[in-house]
Amino acid sequence: MPKRTPLYEIHRALGARLIEFGGWDMPVQYRGILAEHHAVRSKAGLFDLSHMGEVEVSGPRALEALQELVVTDAARVQLGQAQYSLMCYPDGGIVDDIIIYRIAEDRFFVCVNAANISKDFEWMTQHNRAQAEIVDHSDEYALIAVQGPSAPRIVQRLTSLNLIDVKRYWFTTGDVAGASALVARTGYTGEDGFELFVAAEQAVKVWDACLNAGQDAGLLPIGLGARDTLRLEAAYMLYGNDIDAQTTPLDAGLQRLVKFEKPAFIGRDALLRQQSAGIRKQFVGLRMDETGIPRHGYKLWQGEHEAGIVTSGTQSPTLGVGIALGYVPPVCATVGTPLAVEIRGRQVRAHVVARPFYRQG
Repeated sequence: MPKRTPLYEIHRALGARLIEFGGWDMPVQYRGILAEHHAVRSKAGLFDLSHMGEVEVSGPRALEALQELVVTDAARVQLGQAQYSLMCYPDGGIVDDIIIYRIAEDRFFVCVNAANISKDFEWMTQHNRAQAEIVDHSDEYALIAVQGPSAPRIVQRLTSLNLIDVKRYWFTTGDVAGASALVARTGYTGEDGFELFVAAEQAVKVWDACLNAGQDAGLLPIGLGARDTLRLEAAYMLYGNDIDAQTTPLDAGLQRLVKFEKPAFIGRDALLRQQSAGIRKQFVGLRMDETGIPRHGYKLWQGEHEAGIVTSGTQSPTLGVGIALGYVPPVCATVGTPLAVEIRGRQVRAHVVARPFYRQG
């Protein structure tokens, strides 16, 4: 039986089409994916992300515990700052991609992917050699996002916090619509906006307040369908599609995150060996040259030779062409390289392009 977020009945009342996603009943669309996508690009959208997980790492040795678990240098995260990071297995494969929020010197809030909550929590507790306090608070929180050009103005109407001063990948805490909230300038759409962590029992109140505050600004509720096309245009990775246990940060082009100079972390030795030996596959963006929609799992070809695989793909609502993410050998990864996507037994022309496909503004 799929789990339900605190906003499940709200979604039903709004006429959402619900699907099972990552073990949860979630809205895939309300008015339609295209309308919702364009609303976020031009005005604003409201997302229920309460299926995501929240794990707290705290105590005198919290930083030490986190440093061993993640590839980034968590010591660089200042109070009120967020950091995108990865946890890896000893062989360098990715456990999950996460966001770390530093709430206090000895207290970190870690947001993990919905389908990985149990796996991540078990991994973190099993490898807690520093004996920090690690607690899964996922059921206690709701996560509501407001994204789009009008998003900051909408959220500002609901709080006395000065949101103008909150920079990208920073956060503040305080009252939003009568609820205590962690307000982070983060998102998964390629647009400006905020993500609001609130107590689960406050979710309906905050959701309704956001909808009301954004009514004159064109704010629409947004389902997982548009969330996927938005993140794909921004070339954000999806765990289980674009990265997984068989993919390393170096394969995925995330070398910038891996800080070999910091204290030892799980996967470091394997990643050093891979760095020395060289990668066998490289993450790329693709743009279709002919009509055709690339999808997850479709094969990539260079002439008569199979060259790789599509990990995520769609028809871009903003650009009006097919776009995809995928892996190819490094020799095929140069921007401009012609490739083909196998769609229903036919090779459809495409080429490698720089990422992201869409950039705000």
